[in-house]
Parts: sequence; C-alpha cells; structure tokens
Amino acid sequence: MTETGLAETMPPPGDDVVSARPVSILQPVPGNNAPDFLTIGHVTRDIHPEDVTCSINRHSTDKSITSPPERVLYSLGGTVTFAALTASRLGLKVAIVTCADTQLLAELPSHLPGIGLAVRPSPATTTFVNSYHEGFRTQYLRARADPLQFGDIPETWLSAPIVLLGPVAQEIPSGLPGRLADKSAPTNHRSGTILAATPQGWLRRWDADGRIWPTPWDRAEEMLPLLDVLILSHDDLLPFAADNRGEADAILADWSHKVPLLVATDGRHGATLFQDGATERFPAYSANEVDPTGAGDVFAAAFLVHLYRHGDPGEAVDFANCVAACSIEYVGTEGIPTLEVVRERMKK
Repeated sequence: MTETGLAETMPPPGDDVVSARPVSILQPVPGNNAPDFLTIGHVTRDIHPEDVTCSINRHSTDKSITSPPERVLYSLGGTVTFAALTASRLGLKVAIVTCADTQLLAELPSHLPGIGLAVRPSPATTTFVNSYHEGFRTQYLRARADPLQFGDIPETWLSAPIVLLGPVAQEIPSGLPGRLADKSAPTNHRSGTILAATPQGWLRRWDADGRIWPTPWDRAEEMLPLLDVLILSHDDLLPFAADNRGEADAILADWSHKVPLLVATDGRHGATLFQDGATERFPAYSANEVDPTGAGDVFAAAFLVHLYRHGDPGEAVDFANCVAACSIEYVGTEGIPTLEVVRERMKK
C-alpha cells in the first residue's frame, strides 16, 4: 500500500467471494421487475482540474479532498453511469450494481431517476481527476471504493437479458464473469442472454501518486471465452503495441477468436466489428465535439440495446456510432439521446 491508501499497481485478481453483507436495493427497478439491462461496476466522482478549488491533502491515508464539499465541483461518472443512462433513454428497464460512500449513495437516486440501484456502502467513492490535451487524457485515481462481489447482485436481477461488466479500477474480480456465465446455475442469467464487458478497468494500474498507467489484461485468455461481447477502444491497446496501430490490430484479431463478438471503437474513425474471423468497419457520424467523456460507454450500451432488440451486430455498430456522436456534443451525460433523437439523426 502507498501513502494514498491505494494499491500501487492493480490488486491481486483472486477469486470472487460472496458478499457477507445483505444486498441493499436503494432504488428498485420500476414495477419491482427484473431489469432488461444490468450493469456492474463503480460509479465515480470525476473531477476536472479547473473545477478543483480545494487542496489535496497528500498526508491523508486516502488522499481525500479536505476543503468543504461545496467548493469541489464534480460530475458523476463511471461506465455504469453512462451505460445505464444510455440504455434507459433508449427505452429499456435498467439497473446498476455498485459501491460508493454513503454521501454519494444518498445522491444517486436524484442523478439516476428510474434506474434500479443495488448498492453497498464503502468508506470511499472511486474518484478520478481527468484532464485532456490534444485528445489525450491524463488521469489520477484519488480514492477507490471497495471491490464488488457476486453476492452484491440481487438474485432476481440475474435474469436480466443484458449484463454489462464495466470496471474502471480493477473492482470486478476475475471470478465474477465465470459465476455469471455459468448457465447451469438456476439463479444465473438464462441461456440466450448477452454477457458483455468493457475491459478498460482491467487495463489500468496506478502508481504511488495515483496516476493511471496501462497494464496488460493478464486474465484475458481466461475471461474472454466467458463473454458474448467485448467492446473497447482501439487506443486502449496502443500502449501494449508500442503505439503501433498494426500491432494493436493484431491483438484485437487474436482476441476476436476467443469471443463471439468484438467491437473496437476508434473515435472519429468509427468502429470495427470482429465476427467469425471477419472484420467490418463502420464510419463515425459527424459531430461537434464538446465533451468526449463517456462516449465509449455510451457506444457500448447503445450497441447492446440494438443487438438485443434486433440481433444484427452490424446494424448495432452503426446505431451505436450515431448515439455516441450525439452524446459528445454536450457536457457529461446531457447529450445522451433518446431513441427518437437517434432515429431522426440517422435519417439525415
């Protein structure tokens, strides 16, 4: 451990253990039903440098922000946040399983109305400081919530037809996908459903100052066969390919043989679908970019929603490209569109 209270690199993967604490449903899915779309991962506080008017106490065990909370402006982030809001605005019943401090948990229902919330309190909320320069992001991890566990998922939610694992800071243990993929277990998701992941949080480590660095996904060979869909950014793999796009493509091609569907997003260049040994590229929609934060998560959710409804992966990539283009034209989650907005834009 470092002076920040965070692991200097990623924590040991370990096996998943069932949570000893009872599941707490902070906000039920409307109608107390099972969700159509379940996403699992940490909600986060995302702080931008220009918003931080306080000092960071570097001597604290968790490097917490010590000025009054009202002086710190942050946005709610994390893959689960962007993905859940996207699926909800596209018309599905949605739920999140997450872990955060009690202050943030108290605020979540107002930020995520109509979205089911199963939560476990943690001493801290996963907190990032992000800055962008010429399209590149420098990121620091300032605090980290407790890891998630299979037992944090309400049993009735395991029947969701779409499950998206959205780790951001190594919070989803390697054993959890296997538990979800075990279709022989009567309480797990039923045969024919979609188990997907965005692996960004498995491709990160952090140093003593909390700065985020890339790290190889050591469990990829083990976990990919458990998934139905993997969605990631092409740029996520560049650090492992000496910044050579050809070598990154080779990694993607290799992984694509281990999972039925793989989609690699590439910003303004669009996205590539890998399926059955073949690749197909889909151009991006033009957009007036204001804030790219969360665009990949929006894309992932939109792809899964369309795939679930229509079963055509190519059409789903094109649909997701359009949804992501809409989302980056506003700050934060404001630009995530409704289905009607997407349909109108795709007509143009």
